[in-house]
Amino acid sequence: MNRAYTVVGRILGIAPEEITDATSPKTVASWDSYNGLMLVSALEQEFGVSFTLDEVIAVQNVGDITAALTRHGIEV
Repeated sequence: MNRAYTVVGRILGIAPEEITDATSPKTVASWDSYNGLMLVSALEQEFGVSFTLDEVIAVQNVGDITAALTRHGIEV
């Protein structure tokens, strides 16, 4: 299982099996601004990275999250 999907699922309250790279705030009601911040924090803790503000703002979906993690040298 994709580790990023597990974190996203835990924060947003959805099963990791339901998550795809296309999962976004438009497709998940619980992905609001508060949970978006919680998600950034949880991902940074889980993977030991620090995202820049530009990276956070650029995220449109879970695929963008996995791409950002990959740019930080993380295998998800």
